[in-house]
Amino acid sequence: MYRLTSGHRASVVVATALTLVGSALGLAQPLVAKHAVDASGRGQVLWPLLLVLAALFVTEAVTGAAGRFVLERMGEGVVRQLRHGLVGRLLRLEMREYDRQRGGDLISRVTTDTTLLREVVSQALVDLVTGALVSAGAIALMLWIDPLLLLLVALTVALAAVVVASLLQGIRAASERMQESVGAIAADLDRALGALPMVRVHRAEDREAARVGERVEAAYGAGVRTAKLASLMSPAVELAVQGSFLIVLVIGGLRVAGRDNSLGDLVAFLLYASYLVLPLSSVFRAVGLIQRGMGAYQRIDQALRLPVEPAEPDTEPGGGPGGGPGAGPRTRATITVVRERERERERGRVADGAEGAPVLALHDVHFGYTAGRPVLRGVSFTVPRHGQTALVGRSGAGKSTVFALAARFYEPDSGRLLFDGRPAAELSRAACRERIAVVDQGLHVVHGTLRDNLTYASPGATDAEVRRVVELARLEGVVRRLPGGLGGVLGPRGGTLSAGERQRVALARALLARPALLLLDEPTSHLDSVNETALTTVMRDAAREAAVLVIAHRLSTVQHADRIVVLEEGRAVAAGRHEELLAGSPAYRALAAGQMLRPAAAAGGTRSPGPPGHGGG
Repeated sequence: MYRLTSGHRASVVVATALTLVGSALGLAQPLVAKHAVDASGRGQVLWPLLLVLAALFVTEAVTGAAGRFVLERMGEGVVRQLRHGLVGRLLRLEMREYDRQRGGDLISRVTTDTTLLREVVSQALVDLVTGALVSAGAIALMLWIDPLLLLLVALTVALAAVVVASLLQGIRAASERMQESVGAIAADLDRALGALPMVRVHRAEDREAARVGERVEAAYGAGVRTAKLASLMSPAVELAVQGSFLIVLVIGGLRVAGRDNSLGDLVAFLLYASYLVLPLSSVFRAVGLIQRGMGAYQRIDQALRLPVEPAEPDTEPGGGPGGGPGAGPRTRATITVVRERERERERGRVADGAEGAPVLALHDVHFGYTAGRPVLRGVSFTVPRHGQTALVGRSGAGKSTVFALAARFYEPDSGRLLFDGRPAAELSRAACRERIAVVDQGLHVVHGTLRDNLTYASPGATDAEVRRVVELARLEGVVRRLPGGLGGVLGPRGGTLSAGERQRVALARALLARPALLLLDEPTSHLDSVNETALTTVMRDAAREAAVLVIAHRLSTVQHADRIVVLEEGRAVAAGRHEELLAGSPAYRALAAGQMLRPAAAAGGTRSPGPPGHGGG
């Protein structure tokens, strides 16, 4: 609770103070009532005391309302802070964590679990503190009025406390199971909705509904158990309250009849006994609510402890584009150098001494997603600053893993990765990612307008730049078809576009960023032959301005590349042009034979006019 309210301590103090003031005013009312009863018995004037009593009542109501508002606002503030922290954390997790965690479950921690914690913070915290203090005050005054009656009340309340304490651990455990089941519901539902076409085609709606239904039943069972234990608490508290009230009424009445106490004393004690009901009940409820909230807090705390991408060596606190507390002056300086280098490249000049170095180089890189299962086994090759380099090989050879390393999603287990001749470890991830753009097989299109998707990596792009990439990616037909053109909404996951159109949107987005290295993972996998030919032309044009590294299973797409690197079982076994590899690489020859490719010259093809001297490695 102390950690949760960090940054909101002033609100806690104000709310507690207001609540205590209201409670103190409430504690004063029985004393005024006692004096009014005694004054009435002596025939004295009552209206001044009645005015004081009314003023106390009104003031108590006003301060109580103000304190409750401050509490509720603080609760919303805590939830906002938690959600910001969770969202920032989840967006920066290590890529391995996304392979281990379920997206729907992580989302439920941001939504459902934080909502439960809001109730804990806005209600339980101050109720626990003020309830305990008010109860102590009421008990002290009851002790002053009649110690014997207080002893009888304390014994009754103690029995209720024993019952409540025995139930708390079960409430916490049941609440944790319920929150986990709710997270599993979200995860399984996200799984089904994310693959809905496959679910429908294979007629698996009932199976998926049954799968999610099992989670629903688990949540129901845990919720019922929580409710059952909580329902046992309420009678215990009520019996303690009612029993103590009856004891006070009977024993106190006998003591008044025996002249041991005055009627005013009995009235005041009864009022304090009834006044003790609310704070004691609030304390018991607060403890139970905190136990339920601990299940949610446990899940939130686990999410906040998931590992994120390591802090960069060249950043400083203050926030920046590198993720997390962030990108400091060196990061911004690096990005500025990259952008300036790009401007110089466009003008045909050399920005600095690194212009002659390969834009990307791998030297004896080893990597595996899990220990003992290597995917790359000593891969070495370079990507020149211009021209088109292709990665080919059978499925599982490690081609997409090379892209993941180039994007700094993972770090090599051994070996070196270099950008512009500089080790990647010396650069921030922001600086490395500034150099690249990726078009992967996921065809990521976010909910929003077509322009939003095209300018996702370049939010400051001009209309002319957007029109240029629309033409390059052959998206004019999509613009004409969408209501609103570039302002047309694409819908979740780009559902209003075909797979080929989503591919071209992703390509246009990458081209608009004008990267130094363009990574294309199966760029023609969703294109027809006409658009494949057009894309080949776009790739050839892009290769004149930047380096293009393309993964291709369809060798016809890359047979005119300036250089082709053949991967086999995690190793680069050959590199060269199409004709050279057909003649000298059995692995490439087997790939080409499977697709019935002839030498490029015999097929009448022409190779893209990459800069001289970039065919080697």
